[in-house]
Amino acid sequence: MSQAKIKNYRTAPFDARFPNTNQTRNCFQNYLDFHRCNKALSDKGQDVAPCDWYQRVYKSLCPLSWVAKWDDQIEAGSFPGKI
Repeated sequence: MSQAKIKNYRTAPFDARFPNTNQTRNCFQNYLDFHRCNKALSDKGQDVAPCDWYQRVYKSLCPLSWVAKWDDQIEAGSFPGKI
């Protein structure tokens, strides 16, 4: 997907993995994907810019309170997801 196309998205596009109206799993999955992508590319010493897509999607879908809670859990080492 081209960079220009990515920057023009205002909300998350349709994801066939999450066809239902409830987008909770989609939110959580994109949050995990962002952090996994960041970790994988950082460990290899590569640019993490491709991970911005996941961040845009989860910020579009997830309530800010959830993101803040998950960020706190990651810092405390108690996050339930595998990153």
